[in-house]
Amino acid sequence: MFGFKLLAADGLARRGELRTPHGMVQTPAFMPVGTRGAVKAVTQRDLLDLDAEIILGNTYHLYLKPGDDLIARAGGLHSFIGWDRPLLTDSGGYQVFSLASMRRITEAGAEFRSHLDGSLHLLTPEKATDIQAQLGADVAMVLDECIASTAAADGARDAMLRSVRWARRARQRLVTLREEGAPEVTMTNRGQAQFGIIQGGIYPELRTESVQATVDIGFEAYAIGGLSVGEPADVMYAVVQHTAPLLPADRPRYLMGTGMPEDLIECVARGIDMFDCVLPTRNARNGQLLTSRGPLVIKNARYAEDQAPPDPDCGCYTCRHFSRAYLRHLYIVGEMTAATLNSIHNIYFYLDTMKRIREAIVFGTFERLRQEFHQTFSRRPQQ
Repeated sequence: MFGFKLLAADGLARRGELRTPHGMVQTPAFMPVGTRGAVKAVTQRDLLDLDAEIILGNTYHLYLKPGDDLIARAGGLHSFIGWDRPLLTDSGGYQVFSLASMRRITEAGAEFRSHLDGSLHLLTPEKATDIQAQLGADVAMVLDECIASTAAADGARDAMLRSVRWARRARQRLVTLREEGAPEVTMTNRGQAQFGIIQGGIYPELRTESVQATVDIGFEAYAIGGLSVGEPADVMYAVVQHTAPLLPADRPRYLMGTGMPEDLIECVARGIDMFDCVLPTRNARNGQLLTSRGPLVIKNARYAEDQAPPDPDCGCYTCRHFSRAYLRHLYIVGEMTAATLNSIHNIYFYLDTMKRIREAIVFGTFERLRQEFHQTFSRRPQQ
């Protein structure tokens, strides 16, 4: 029920189609992040209107509340949240990494205290696999050990090798669930695919070793993890450039947790097919709109009487109906609608950028699109 078909290529940029039990995903694809079973500030109807083909949920948060057992009794995450398109769940590895002083990594797994009530939990590779089997997403990620970008080579290698050992255990657990089942686990999606994760920090030789060991385990596809954790953009691009071509060409390649719009363009140019990031919705809630000319900070006083749309080149609902002045007013007075309208725009901008990338790859004009994008878009807010 899971498969990937490569439809076109332009340089290293790839145009593909991902088949899942809940439908097709056109790649390169961006996945809006619905951490707790909801993409913040927007409804599932909004996501359908935006034509989001796949969204992401988070194992760590859903395990803590409302609990994977409850979600399984509701028929799985698709049924629980009312979403019948593809879903991906990450394993919780990054969230455990971000807890810092509240967690301890051992060979068994990641021991951590809940950020909600301080209760003690042990997330093992097997447990992360069981939770995701109950959630029933179309794609489940293995538990890995994420490290800081400043980690020394020895520490990065230890974490990478532990991630490989954990990946082997996670794969064996999923195979067991598929073949034998387990009385305490409900598999709500028998067609669930499992992605292995490549680690190794910023060290090319460790990334190569991780690819070889993880691919040998035999997953449906592979992700590059451990980036967007504080390293400069050019370092991230170098790691992706080294790692992506080493991965199987007939499987989708997923770069986890990235990033700014230009990061998507640059990493597609290096062979990446799938992305996710909280940035579009988080920045929207903080009053930053991402436009074809760069970020626009809507709270700035200069927009108080600006009747122009946020982005004159954008076709989203927000830009077609509302002015910068109105959006600034909503944000300044604390209206919840501000987060919704800003999020609709930012998600549209990301999804539309991916659509234009896909079209350019098919027509062999991706490099021209890439150059034009960099000529107009800036990381710096508009002045």
